[in-house]
Parts: sequence; structure tokens; C-alpha cells
Amino acid sequence: MGGKHYLPLTDEDRQEMLAKIGVKSADDLFSDIPAEVRLQRELDLPPAISESEVLKHLNSLAAKNKHFHNCVSFMGAGVYDHFIPSIVSHITGRSEFYTCYTPYQPEISQGILQAIFEYQTMICQLTGMDVANASMYDGGTAVAEGAVMGCGATRRSKALVSKSVSPFYREVLRNYFSSRGLDLEEIPVKDGYTDKSELEKMLGDDVASVILQQPNFFGLVEDMDNVADMIHSHKAVFVVSVDPLSLALLKSPADYGADIVVGEGQSLGVPASFGGPLLGIMASRSKFVRQLPGRIAGETVDSEGNRGFVLTLQTREQHIRREKAASNICSNEALVALGASVYMAAMGPSGLREVAGQCLQKAGYAREKIAALDGFEDVFPGPVFKEFAIKVPGDPAELNKKLLEKDILGGVDLTPFYPEMKNTMLFAVTEKRTREEIDSLVRELEGWK
Repeated sequence: MGGKHYLPLTDEDRQEMLAKIGVKSADDLFSDIPAEVRLQRELDLPPAISESEVLKHLNSLAAKNKHFHNCVSFMGAGVYDHFIPSIVSHITGRSEFYTCYTPYQPEISQGILQAIFEYQTMICQLTGMDVANASMYDGGTAVAEGAVMGCGATRRSKALVSKSVSPFYREVLRNYFSSRGLDLEEIPVKDGYTDKSELEKMLGDDVASVILQQPNFFGLVEDMDNVADMIHSHKAVFVVSVDPLSLALLKSPADYGADIVVGEGQSLGVPASFGGPLLGIMASRSKFVRQLPGRIAGETVDSEGNRGFVLTLQTREQHIRREKAASNICSNEALVALGASVYMAAMGPSGLREVAGQCLQKAGYAREKIAALDGFEDVFPGPVFKEFAIKVPGDPAELNKKLLEKDILGGVDLTPFYPEMKNTMLFAVTEKRTREEIDSLVRELEGWK
């Protein structure tokens, strides 16, 4: 067999091993399996090839992929094409970080603990919250864990989630709640926004959590005035899912009364990587700290007064009795969170504002140009951050197929998630898009009927 040439064992090594365990051949190891169900021939595989030929073949397969590096992307809906400074991969590529999966012996993992602590600090500064954990899997699990936190804190079993929250997040939320015997109801949307009058009607003393998204899935900036008062009057927990980049321009969730802030951190220097790994952000007010899932790194001093770091809280099932765990997520995204930390540190407050401002301005330019085309309609005319919904004259799938021929990744078709929004697409415009790229998209749309 050609494959054996890649293995380090010689025929003599194999014979010695077989003799040691008392069998004559490797086939004897399968003697308990009836002969009639064994494969009586070689596997139908192509002949072995050299390493250089393997690399050439794999590169040819990879070249068939369409991705952010060889296309201009206007695709968003949760994962975006943002610029990532080279320093991010330089730091996360260091072996002391990428091999440090999780600090099981935290006292001797001071480097990774400090990195987690710095990440938590920056997330708190962005959100205005008192405490942050060391990350969840992604935005969807963060939303679901935040809603469950509210149920645990209030000892109630119902949550309300706006239909303007990402449908991907709501699907994860439904799975969480159905497996725990919890109730979930959706708040209607009016003109692209959460219907606050319907929310007020749905609130009651049985509601544990209310989940909104800012900006919402349609890219619109939700009106959060008086929402917290409405929710807190029923002693429910206000959970907000955010795009962390937007917080460089918009009010922090703390300013409009959020109790728990969750979100997807991919926009903070995390590659799209065909959909993962991503980064679930989670922060809260201090009174909810013991409900926070995962782990929290804290700063302290040792017996000699030297600064050090510890795992302050670990409500994960690997560290405490499973039935008392706040969550069954028994890992975190420490390396991805480190990348986000490096990104935020490299950009600084002014850099984050610059990126957010460019997203805002370029999305506004693209939205105006596209909506002016014959047959195209701006669905929701309210203020947006970097995404907007456009009704197109025809099938979005066909339009995206045409755009892909020009190496343009078009918008996301909203019809599968909102059947009432037929032929509507969600376009995303980040700071990476140039005027020329936006104008090129507009020209392609203009020529399509």
C-alpha cells in the first residue's frame, strides 16, 4: 500500500509489535469480525503521489473557493469583511498563546490569564457593563446564554425576543429553550423596528428576559428610549445583542439601561474563516456576576504583594458539579478573544471611531445609490450603521449568481428568514469598501433586470 511509505514504522518494527501481543499479522486483530462483512479488496483510492503533487492538488481545489480575498464582499448578516491589522495574527500566532487552550492550572498560566483579563476590561469599557466573562462560542450562544441568565436570576421561565434579532441567534435560542422546558415568544416588528407597543402588552410578571439587538438584523438603529424602564417595571432582565464596533459611535448599552450585553465579536479583528471560529461577547452588571457562564479572570496580588491573575469565577461544568453549572459550554474562545484584544489595543478609541464612522458613511453612500436605481427600493428608511435592506426587481439568488461571476459577493437574501419580505436583500458595507467598489456594484445592479 502506497500509504505505508509515509509511516515511520519499518516491517521489522511491525513484526516485533505483533509478536509481543501474540498474533501473526494485523489481520488477526480483526478475527472477531465475521469474514463475510470484511472488505476483501483494497480501498478504491487513487495511487499515492508525492508531497509536492499533493500540495498542487490541494491548492487547485482551494482556488475554487470564493472568499473575501478574491472577491469584493457586500455580504454580512453577522460575519463581515473588516480590515485586520497584521499585528493580530502575529500575536495570536505565537506558540505560547495558540497552544494554551485553557488554563486548567491557572496559577502557572499568568500570560493567558492576563490576556483574558485585558479582554474582559476592554469589553466592559465598550459596553459600560461592570463585568465580562472570557467569551462564549459565538453571538448565537451568547444571546441564548444571556436569556437563560435572566431566567436563573428571576426564577422565571419565559423570555421575549424581538423578530428584529438575527434569525440565526433566534434559532439557537429556540433550541436552548426547548431543551430546558422554557417558554419563548417573539415580539412583532413594525417597519423594521421592534414594536414597542406590542412589547408593552406582552410584558408580565412571568417574563424573565427581553432580548433586543442594536443595530438590529436589518441594520437599523433601534430606539431604546424607555425600553429599560418598561422591562424593569416587571422586574425582568434586559438583554441587548450588539455589534461591538457600533459602540464606538452609538450609546453604550449601560446608558440605556441594559442588564446583560451579548454579541458577536467577529468584527473585532477576527477572520471570517468560512464561518468560524467566532467570538461570543458577554458582559453584565455586577449583580448578575454569579449567573455568568464560563470563566472570569481577575487581578490580585500574591503573598509578597506582586501583581498576579487568577480565575476568579468558574461556573462551568468541568470545574463544579454539573447540576450546579451555569452553562454546559465547557470551552471558551480564548485565542479568538486574544485576537480581539490585540485589535482593540492596536486601533485604540480613535481608531475604532474611525472604522465605525467609515462603515456608517460608506453604507449611507451605497444605500442612496442603490435605492435610486429603477426597480430597487429602500425597505426601511430609518438610520442604519453598516447594513440596509433593499427590495430588488427579481430573484435575489439569480442576482447573487450574476454578481459572483464578477467576483462580487452580494447581499443576503432575507426571504428564507422573513417570508413576507420577498425579493429583499441585506447589503453590508464596511470600512474596506472603496467608492470604486461600491460604484461597480451599483453598475452591475443597474444592468440587471
